[in-house]
Amino acid sequence: MLKTRVIPCLLLRNGGLVKTFQFDKPKYVGDPINAVRIFNEKEVDEIVILDITATPEKREPNFELIKDLASQAFMPLAYGGGITNIQQIEKLFSIGIEKVVLNTIVSTNPNLIKQAADIAGSSSVVVCMDVKSKLFGKPTVFNHAGKVDTKQDPVQFAQKMQELGAGELIFNSIDRDGMQKGYDLALIKKIAKAIDIPLVALGGAATLDDFRKAVDHGASAVAAGGMFVFHGKHKAVLITYPEYEKLEKLFA
Repeated sequence: MLKTRVIPCLLLRNGGLVKTFQFDKPKYVGDPINAVRIFNEKEVDEIVILDITATPEKREPNFELIKDLASQAFMPLAYGGGITNIQQIEKLFSIGIEKVVLNTIVSTNPNLIKQAADIAGSSSVVVCMDVKSKLFGKPTVFNHAGKVDTKQDPVQFAQKMQELGAGELIFNSIDRDGMQKGYDLALIKKIAKAIDIPLVALGGAATLDDFRKAVDHGASAVAAGGMFVFHGKHKAVLITYPEYEKLEKLFA
């Protein structure tokens, strides 16, 4: 296992795999089962799977598809999307998911974090905070797939999630999603300094150097989407992952 986790983040939409651009314009990039099999061959340490339409459509997770994905995966899977109660979380763990990723629900039912941690341990409970900079550059946390502004400061929100029992935090930059122009390093640094739990950087990665910079600014792990599903300036679809030796050397 790598010293620093490098995590593909796969987005589900209507059962297919897509990649978004600033949480908009989803582009179909293939079958999720096939992608998981390819990442198996690449010896990926962990995968995050997010259903980006479950919450906006007010439906629960697609347990049948998730079970199929978990049965094919040789690595731990983290799943988020449409999770609203502890029964769903128990079911996700029972079908092979190793971490649950909570987002919108933590605003209305923050106690769900503790409930999930009580049955599976805090390390299995991840909160994903989607952050967007508004006019004049002030960043705030959004939910409902980036559509609703919670008006919460990202640093304060991160601290609150840690206090509620989250074992890990994913910081996802809406502004940088799919842009492949690098992570929001300044905000990564601020959030990492304010919490003790692992922070996963997501949104904007294009190169191995971006991974290194995120870790240097305090991220415990790095995640990416477009970097692992697109190839070349024309963004041809190609499921890929850096060679293990390169990543090992990067984080040595």
